[in-house]
Amino acid sequence: MTEKQLEYGLKSLIEEFGEDRINNSIKAIENFKVEVPSWVFGEFGGGRFGDYMSPGFARNISEKLDDAAFVDKLINAVSGVAMHILWDFTQDCLSGSFEIAKQVAIAANKRGLEMGSINPTYFLKGSHRGSLSSEDFNVRKNYVEQTILSAKIAREFANGIVSIWVPDGSNYPGQVELRKAYDYTKQSLKEVASEINKMNKNSDTKVKALIEYKVFEPGTYSTVLSDWGSAYLVVKEFGDYGGILIDMGHHYHSTNIEQIIARLLNEGIYGGLHFNTRYAADDDHAVEPNQNMARIFYELYIGGGILGTNDWALMIDQCSSREKRIPAILHSIDSLQLSLAKAMLVNQSLLSDYQKNDNIVSANRVFNDALINADVRPIIARARLNKNLPLDPVMAYNESGYQEKIEKERSKELKSNPKKTFL
Repeated sequence: MTEKQLEYGLKSLIEEFGEDRINNSIKAIENFKVEVPSWVFGEFGGGRFGDYMSPGFARNISEKLDDAAFVDKLINAVSGVAMHILWDFTQDCLSGSFEIAKQVAIAANKRGLEMGSINPTYFLKGSHRGSLSSEDFNVRKNYVEQTILSAKIAREFANGIVSIWVPDGSNYPGQVELRKAYDYTKQSLKEVASEINKMNKNSDTKVKALIEYKVFEPGTYSTVLSDWGSAYLVVKEFGDYGGILIDMGHHYHSTNIEQIIARLLNEGIYGGLHFNTRYAADDDHAVEPNQNMARIFYELYIGGGILGTNDWALMIDQCSSREKRIPAILHSIDSLQLSLAKAMLVNQSLLSDYQKNDNIVSANRVFNDALINADVRPIIARARLNKNLPLDPVMAYNESGYQEKIEKERSKELKSNPKKTFL
């Protein structure tokens, strides 16, 4: 986009939506921040294509942080780097380490980064018959302890958020006792909640637990926490320190996700979002700036979940096998910014008038004028120029030489287990 195109585009938007909305939208894009996941940069997601991995993938946590820092250099919108205990703070992929987490936090700070949400890793060795819902007391105890460790790390070194996804379920009716699986999970999380509440009594930094749900996968018949209602039942154990984490790909295709967001915001329930795109099931593709994403940001905006007093936790959770990871994450952040810009252009006063008068089609058209039809690229461009950033971060990445650099430097496999974390 040339300077002339930018100015012409802004002038057209101002004529249609008003100068105040355009200026507020530009300011919102300048301030927008989202977490990026450490795992998007590393050795993850290649199983569907044998041993293929995206060229230049990060082999350890140090290289993951390097990549995240380069992303932020180009787009300046990274609020933190989300971490997984048994991918990022471990030497054996079996137990987490508080000391390694401390070293990672220091390494992140040296790169101008913060650690974001901390994720217990429930789905590795020993969890094939369940983690927090396991019939085996020792298995449950192990994962409860890992979750409490996550909370301690979140409080000491990160943003205070523990992101909990329980992958437990079953493939066949009768495989597990549904009530017992839920009871074990709830009891496990009750133990975690008790420890978090104790931590919060004695600390200025409050830990919050976000409970994530998923309609299916890996279990295809049942999932212990399969929807926001079941997640809310266990969130209540955490009192003021619990919330619900909504992943875009964790729903049936017909699910109205923005309505879920509206309900939670309306009830004052804290929440978070894992952004990604899916076409079939939980594919975890890069985010696209579609109308669904714009509607989600509209509900966040008018409900106070963003640019408000109790902002939700915004995170990207993606890791597809085929594309290069860094341009994919830049594309996702760009798509989220486009979606936010559109959401802020809705003429709420006119929309309200149409709604009150039951002018259904006109109300829909006001919505669509902003969320579908508006070309908000000049808004994003102006915000980036105001911050001395590249107009197109993906193009800037392609021209930077960074991809060629990491492919050359990381071409040799680590002699030891590459899944171990090294600083």
